[in-house]
Amino acid sequence: MSSSTQDYVKWFRHSSPYINAHRGKIFVLMLPGEAVRHDNFANIIHDIALLNSLGVRLVLVHGARPQIDERLQQANIVSRFAKRLRITEPAAMPLISQVVGETRIAIEAALSTGLPSSPMHGSDLRVISGNFVTAMPQGVIDGTDFQLTGKVRRVDARSISQQLQHQAVVLVSPLGYSPTGEIFNLSYADVATQVAIALNADKLVSFVEPEGLKDSHGKLLRELTLPKCELQLARLSQQPAHGMRQALTAAYDACRQGVPRSQMVSYALDGALLQELFTRDGSGTMVYRDSYEMIRRARIEDVGGILDLIKPLEDEGILVRRSRELLEAEISHFTVVEKDGLIVACAALYPSTDGLAGELACVATHRDYRSGGHGAKLLLHIERQARKLKLRRLFVLTTQSSHWFQEQGFVAGELDQLPKEKQSLYNYQRNSKVFVKAL
Repeated sequence: MSSSTQDYVKWFRHSSPYINAHRGKIFVLMLPGEAVRHDNFANIIHDIALLNSLGVRLVLVHGARPQIDERLQQANIVSRFAKRLRITEPAAMPLISQVVGETRIAIEAALSTGLPSSPMHGSDLRVISGNFVTAMPQGVIDGTDFQLTGKVRRVDARSISQQLQHQAVVLVSPLGYSPTGEIFNLSYADVATQVAIALNADKLVSFVEPEGLKDSHGKLLRELTLPKCELQLARLSQQPAHGMRQALTAAYDACRQGVPRSQMVSYALDGALLQELFTRDGSGTMVYRDSYEMIRRARIEDVGGILDLIKPLEDEGILVRRSRELLEAEISHFTVVEKDGLIVACAALYPSTDGLAGELACVATHRDYRSGGHGAKLLLHIERQARKLKLRRLFVLTTQSSHWFQEQGFVAGELDQLPKEKQSLYNYQRNSKVFVKAL
């Protein structure tokens, strides 16, 4: 088997937990007009079709700003902007409606491709669009009349949900209709945000040109809490990066109002969407409102994840082999670090019968996360547990990790420092070294 084939098999196996996790979930995709005319657009469409075939429920909200700019320029209509919104004059509205309609049709046509030579062959994908958004005028703000520029008043979440249940991709355009029959030009970012909130979506995914948000030193920011996101928005408010600022604002607003996670991926990078959704570290920037990475007590459903984590270390002789049955029986002793649904580290605490000492055992960190300090954080958490149990010291038996434990404050000990029950079970064949830490 070639190395490229092995890499593919490894990636496919590692993606399976994410395939299962995403099935049946609602993702709102925010696609700017720039992405529709980009050379990578066809690949984005193929990836959307793949997500649909994997059971992800998709709402695609598209923009058309560059297409509108071009058409209005051809008609010698000069647009005015305020508050980063286009002031839509009545004379421009027919052209804007026409351009939005053409963009929507182009996306529908791309999603309907089914030639045998296409990656979408056999996808049997249905695309549904309609008047899902009721709009209202922006009105007059700081003395500026925005005329036919509107904002979202209501999203028909029930109708969208019905279509999603039948595995259709729902396509929503940045136009809204009032109960009196008026058409309003809307910000596609506002539409996407309000749709995600109304549907209680699991994710809002925004396409931007760069790979994600970068800090002032040019380093990619992979994860942002809401407070950190707010700081980055303040920084971007002084910059002309409209697309990124718009995407980050949408991410912040969506998460603040109930969407668990919002992600930004590049529309210029082939496969960025799949990499973001089906790999552990993704490809872009994620904003989250809850704990993306947490330390918690293990549950019975974590047994499989812990076994996957410790098996390579058991094969190398670093850890004593544990059966599933034993792990299930002792799961209450384990604490895990969970990142995006994956168990990336674990450790167990076994108090001695005299209540004076505790054994730290089965300390393991996933090989992809060993430089992230997860083991040290987990040990700190275990020490807090031990103090609550009024234990006086921790001890550990190790064959190959003595330096790491010494770095964490353990000192070399002797066999007679172990509790009596542990001394009687000591495996002389493994010849493990004893390390002790006073609490």
